[in-house]
Amino acid sequence: MTKRYDVAIVGGGLVGASLACALAPLGLRVALLESVRFSVASQPSYDDRTLALSASSCRILQALEIWPAVAGSATPIREIQVREFDRPGRVLMEPGELDLDRFGHVVEAKVFGAAVMAQIPRWENLDFLCPAAVTKIDAGAELAVIHYTADGRDHRIQASLLVGADGADSFVRQSLDIETEKHDYRQTAIICNITPEQDHRGRAFECFTLTGPFAVMPHVNGRCGLIWCVSTDQAALMMEMPETEFLREAHRRFGNHLGKFLKIGRRSSYPLRLVRALEDVRPGAVILGNAAHAIHPVGAQGFNLGLRDVAVLAELLQDESRKGADANYGNIDLLTRYSEWRKPDQAGTIAYSDGLARIFSNPTRLAAAARTAGILAHAFVPSLRRQLAVRSMGYRGRTPRLAAGEPL
Repeated sequence: MTKRYDVAIVGGGLVGASLACALAPLGLRVALLESVRFSVASQPSYDDRTLALSASSCRILQALEIWPAVAGSATPIREIQVREFDRPGRVLMEPGELDLDRFGHVVEAKVFGAAVMAQIPRWENLDFLCPAAVTKIDAGAELAVIHYTADGRDHRIQASLLVGADGADSFVRQSLDIETEKHDYRQTAIICNITPEQDHRGRAFECFTLTGPFAVMPHVNGRCGLIWCVSTDQAALMMEMPETEFLREAHRRFGNHLGKFLKIGRRSSYPLRLVRALEDVRPGAVILGNAAHAIHPVGAQGFNLGLRDVAVLAELLQDESRKGADANYGNIDLLTRYSEWRKPDQAGTIAYSDGLARIFSNPTRLAAAARTAGILAHAFVPSLRRQLAVRSMGYRGRTPRLAAGEPL
């Protein structure tokens, strides 16, 4: 017998699992399919990388009752410093300019993942199918049929709404024949935890270089999260570099803002590219998170953007659920409303991250002059800093209820 759900979410990473936690309390019958067990090192979402959660993301997680399990391992961001390597000017952003005491928090992805996974067993109406490798999708306006393999056998389920949250190489997106815009930045991000000589005091640093940003994020127990973007042809060398040499090079690039770097954790890396879907909805189907928009990590906007996708879709599905037996979670009018609501935020965030990545990797004198002018303008004009801070915290256009701290 083929089991039927209201919503089937393909992809149990950060965004997909968050959506499942948002929908389960609404009483919807939800299936969450993930191909890789979380105890396996190759599960990409729950690794050692740090997540900079914006203020709106923290509110969403509070409303989803995930935040209490994360708060003890979260570090508040109390200051942000932005500059360009070997160029004049620095932007100092302080939350007090917005009458706040922090811009957001930094958490480790694996800590966040554990908090989300702890929520899933609470709900009898939420089935977590893992490991479950989706092999075929038959999508239709009335019903989607998802074929998958588990335990060496073939299975299938049906759902009124199919959600693709399965990453930049989304199988769901490909199955729906949704075309994408792609750009290879020819950069690779090296990720690790480091321990500096001095207390970070909640300060986050982003230094722009021609090979991408060098970011240091405040973390627990005196540690910091390091995101070092290098040219792809240098990535292997950086990954294999002895620890003492790596720390010395990192200190040379970063400067003496936190003293010397004393200790380094396990290094990981991933290539940087833009993958933007030209459509995000079809009758009975929607893609979100990295499946719809995988962006450059500059400004730490990627996961926050995906979490706002979750907040909007959950709100619209909650409104639809009030129709009772007449609810149709896959109807194209509902999904079009989702798409139109999300477009301004997605377009603005993608333009911001892509624009920064491109202009700061441009070696021409004209581009360098434009970069310096932009940094100096934000350094000396408070209104520009406030506008940048508000948008970075996830407030672009219409705000969903969850991001405003309101229940669904």
